[in-house]
Amino acid sequence: MKSIAPVALFVYNRLDNTRQTIAHLLNNTLAPRTDLYVFSDGGRDADSWKQVQAIRSYLQNLKTEQEGKGLGHITLVFRNENIYLERNIIEGIAQVFESHDRIIVLEDDICTSPYYLQYMNDAFETYKDTPQVMHVSGFTNLNLHLDHPIYFTPHMSGWGWGTWRDRWQKHFRHFTSREEALANFSSADLHRIEYQGVFPCLKSLDKHPIPWDICWELAIYRAKGLCLTPCHTMVRNIGLYNGTHFQHSRLLQSFNFDRKPWPHQVTIPLLTPEENPVIEEMFRNAIRHWGIRYTLLGHIARFFYLRIKGIKK
Repeated sequence: MKSIAPVALFVYNRLDNTRQTIAHLLNNTLAPRTDLYVFSDGGRDADSWKQVQAIRSYLQNLKTEQEGKGLGHITLVFRNENIYLERNIIEGIAQVFESHDRIIVLEDDICTSPYYLQYMNDAFETYKDTPQVMHVSGFTNLNLHLDHPIYFTPHMSGWGWGTWRDRWQKHFRHFTSREEALANFSSADLHRIEYQGVFPCLKSLDKHPIPWDICWELAIYRAKGLCLTPCHTMVRNIGLYNGTHFQHSRLLQSFNFDRKPWPHQVTIPLLTPEENPVIEEMFRNAIRHWGIRYTLLGHIARFFYLRIKGIKK
């Protein structure tokens, strides 16, 4: 393998999640050859600063104990203030791309398969000269059994992902308004991006700041790019109930895609990148209502919530 991609890990104030993410990363077959950059955002108040400092103490011990052993070179970047998730990720990616031509991005709640780093690096090397492939996903909502262990889709996943410097720098733009983000898109484009309305991802454009991932999603669509995706998920998000953009109650909801990472090595074939309509329809069904399945209590609570809002379902 000519070039081992570094991992950029973005953390805030969740020490337990961060420990689990690092533990799974250390268990990867390529971990000792992988450089790690950790970008720690600052606190917003006194309480969050205590949590941030606890994470930074853990990270400093990690560097002392694992650098050059369990991992390659470890770079710790401690923000002096809270710059929020979007800026932390965008600036962190830019910093890594100053020295590397590919990157693996993890947030502090992504637990990986032991073969995740191998999968990502093999994908980078196999498709480095195929600019239509703009993104490598570690996660899939589906659980497929195909002739090949990967597929291509215009939909990106931000859970354990990666890309190449040339593709990111050419296409990514962090939008500041909905109008700017959707310029020159037709109503048919918007309908397709949201999978005929069942995947309302464009609602993210009303957030301030606009999340980085919807900006990248639109960049890929605009460039007619595709995302290389595994047939079985290589990562698991353990922060579904306490994330920055995604919070839910275990009492009310579960997720039909929440499964353990695929524990086997994945061989990356060189295929002609193309979208598969059958798989896209499967994704459309899987992502309906964000893949949320309600418990009995959840159904009752949702019934009354919709009645109060006057929404008919």
